[in-house]
Amino acid sequence: MEDKLYYSIGEVAAMLGEAPSVLRFWESEFPQLRPVKNKRGVRSYTRHDIELLQRIRYLTRDCGFTLDGAREQMRTRPVEDPKMQVIQNLTDLRSFLVDLKEQL
Repeated sequence: MEDKLYYSIGEVAAMLGEAPSVLRFWESEFPQLRPVKNKRGVRSYTRHDIELLQRIRYLTRDCGFTLDGAREQMRTRPVEDPKMQVIQNLTDLRSFLVDLKEQL
């Protein structure tokens, strides 16, 4: 992933392999997830927002938590799970390889 200050919802959705509608839904379900919105309502995600989304995705998709369970995990266990770092590294590697493939 390139180092930018802000990412569009489409870019973040592609990074996570989720639909933009899922990201908007998670935003309504997790109070700590608040991307910046411009006057037109276009969302801009920071690196911190992406890390929160990765954790939400990990808890709901990989660990099988319900939304309530994922909210509780994020509230009571703010420290990242070691598996999250591995998932982050693999996500970054995938993004790098996709970018490389597009350049060929």
